Formats: sequence, C-alpha cells, structure tokens
Amino acid sequence: MKIGLISLGCPKNLVDSEVMLGLARDAGHELTHDAAAADVLVVNTCAFIDSAKQESIDTILDMARHKTEGTCQRLVVTGCLAERYRDALKAEIPEIDAVLGTGEVPDIIKAIGGSRGTVASALPFYRGLPGRAAGAPETILPQGPRTPPNGPTYLYDADTPRLLATPKHYAYIKVAEGCDYTCAFCIIPTLRGPYRSRSADSIVKEARQLAARGVREVLLISQDTTFYGIDRGERGALGRLLRTLNTVEGIAWIRLLYLYPTTIDDGTLQAMTECDRVCKYIDLPLQHASDAVLKRMRRPGSRDGYRRLLDRIRHTVPGVSLRTTFIVGFPGETDTDVAALEAFVDEQRFDHLGVFTYSHEEGTRAFAFDDDVPKKEKEARRRRIMGRQKQLVRERLKGHIGSEVRVLVDGPSSDHDLVWKGRLECQAPDIDAAVYFTEADPSALRPGQFVDAIVVGSKDYDLVVKPLAG
Repeated sequence: MKIGLISLGCPKNLVDSEVMLGLARDAGHELTHDAAAADVLVVNTCAFIDSAKQESIDTILDMARHKTEGTCQRLVVTGCLAERYRDALKAEIPEIDAVLGTGEVPDIIKAIGGSRGTVASALPFYRGLPGRAAGAPETILPQGPRTPPNGPTYLYDADTPRLLATPKHYAYIKVAEGCDYTCAFCIIPTLRGPYRSRSADSIVKEARQLAARGVREVLLISQDTTFYGIDRGERGALGRLLRTLNTVEGIAWIRLLYLYPTTIDDGTLQAMTECDRVCKYIDLPLQHASDAVLKRMRRPGSRDGYRRLLDRIRHTVPGVSLRTTFIVGFPGETDTDVAALEAFVDEQRFDHLGVFTYSHEEGTRAFAFDDDVPKKEKEARRRRIMGRQKQLVRERLKGHIGSEVRVLVDGPSSDHDLVWKGRLECQAPDIDAAVYFTEADPSALRPGQFVDAIVVGSKDYDLVVKPLAG
C-alpha cells in the first residue's frame, strides 16, 4: 500500500517517524508525499503544549477528510497525543482506525495492515467538535490521568530500520528516551516514560551507518542529553561517547542538543574543547532566571548557580555558542520576575534564545496552581524578552562583518531557489538563524558541502556571506 506520514513536534518525535517509515518500507509498502494518493495516512502527533495539541488535532481532522472524501483506506494516529488521549481520540474521531502510543512504534506495521492499536481504559471527554465542519475545531482534550504508571519502555537501536526525513547531509541520533525529572510544567515523563540510555556501541554503530550514507552532521538528542549513561551507572559516559564519535570517518560535525544545567560535567566540556568534530555549541534550556519562579517550576537551579555554570562553560570551551529557552507567564510570575529575567538576558548575551508562553497542562504538577497570568500579558512578556534579544543579536552580528567563516551548505532557501543558505558551527538546523549566500553561483553549491566565505552583512538574526575565491 501507499503510506503517507505527517510528523509533528520535536526532532525526538521525528526520529520515531523515521523509524516507522523504515519499518513500512522494509515491509514492502510504498511511501508517498502526496496525502491524496495515500492508501494509509499516519499522523505522528505532539502534545507538549496547547498549540501543539491543537496543531495535532487540526492535522488529524484534515487527514480524516481523505478517508471521507478521497481514496485513503486507513488513518493511524501515533505519538504523544495518542499516548495522552488514546480512547478519547478514537471515540471522538471515528475515522481513526488505530492509535499507537510512544512505546508502540514497532506496531506500526500491524496498524497499517488492519489491526487496531492498543487502547487504554475509557477516559472522560469533552463531547462535540465545534467548528469541525468548517475545518476549525476547538481543542478537544479530556481531563484526568492518561498513561499507565510505569510509562512506555520502547527504545530503538542501530539495527532498527529507519528512513531519514531530514536532508541527506544531517541526521538526528536519539541517545536516550524518557525523562526522570519532575519539572512542574512538563508532561514529557508521563508521555515518554523513565529515562533510558542506549548503549554507546549502538550509537556509534548508527553514526557509522549514517556516515556511510553521506551524513556530515549528527545531532545527539534526548530529553536530557547530559544525563546520558547515568541511568546505567555510567558516570562520564557522554564525554567518552563524544570522543569515540569524533573518530567516525565522514562525520564533520557532532552537535549536542537538550542539555540540562545540573548534569553538565567537566568531561563533556573537555571533550567539546579537545575533539575537533564536536561543535562548540551548547543548547541549555534554563526556563527562567528568577529564583522564585525556578523554585515553583521545580527546577534544581538558581540565578547565581546559572551564572557560575555559564562562566564555567565559557572558560572551559572558549568561543562556545550558547542557546537557551525561557518560559514566561508561569503561575505566580510577577513583573519583578520578568525584570530579573530581562536583566539576565542582557547580562549573559546568549547567541540564540527562544521564549515560550506558559501552557497550563493537565497532568502536570503546575496544573494545581491558578493560571493567573492573562494570555495577553504572557504574550507581552514574551515580546519584551525577545525584543531585547533581537537588539543584542543585531549589535553582535555587526561585529562579524568582514570575518571569514566556514559554512555548511543546506540548500536553496524557502523564499527563492536561486538564494542558497547554510549554517555555521554555531547554528543548529531549524531552530537557529541561518547564513545566506550572495554573489554565489547556485550550480557550484550542493547540500552538505563546506564553503569558506566572508561575512558581508546581516539582517535581523541572519548573516549574509560571500564565498571566497578558490
């Protein structure tokens, strides 16, 4: 059969989608990018915050129309929303034929072939889909517990079939699954289960396989990448893994994403400094810089502790690029808290920064708090922090003009086929700014190629470069 898959959410979810695609391909199914031509449609969903849940619902309903109005025979829903609202989804959207949670990825072949996915016990549900006929449904979400106490246990390995959905020159490697933290705002431990690391041998084997397929950059991901190996009693495992990956021929960049501030050890930082293929790039979600808010969030850190950590990182890894994310509008957050956060941003001058508005999620510890910051005020606070960050970045980028840089070519930009873009070592795909080429012959560029260039300008968060002759 022809299988079409829509993957929503984070890169960790994308890896699950790639595994499902690989399993479907190896089972003899044909894959298609055209939803209208698919016999089976799979929607791999996200359920982290309200906007992600709404996007998932909208996408499911959109794909459901291919069953009622097109030639699609089966609709399968997988991923975090499926893990969180199993029976509710199937009961409310009868076009769904199978629902697979985050731990049931290998069951995709059974779901495609006609067997219904595992479903949990019945859950209370808001009946009705207002606006469904017009294609603009309201969020449909039940309250109460959703996931079995022990959670999912599935973990893929290097021998698991996988079909990359990223450009051919970079790929994500999930080094672990699940999370053991109890952050008040986060539902991930419930949806993904306890933290469980893959073996180093499995990860290195996968990296070699990817290199053999032409991948130049691997991005190591998990819910907390610096916790890697600790659940197996292997302290210092991440630093040792980086040193081994640094020997894999063909891989030029090794990038770490999703590092937790309290588990970054000196071994990891030393490996980042000493290994020439490990990007001097740290993605470190801090979530806030007010001690009062961090305490309510159940984050094991403080403003002064974060200062000391950032100083240690910058001292140990000269030239490191730092990315972080913050949440504004958490219950009880005051103007004083926001001012403290803004001052911290101004002081630390992060290379990359993202700000999210708090989403009041049932099933989290914070759901017991009053969601006391109005939606408009949350958004105003987000704009305030991001506005200051934009000013800081503009000032910094002007200082790069005239410098020579090494650019990894990603391909044509989304705006125009003749305008090509790429990234520096300090830029991760999809989440960070990019580099755009000027005075470059597109026929002389190819995705995955490294090009020496000179910075000739900047615009907002992006740089403009000109290839150097020769």
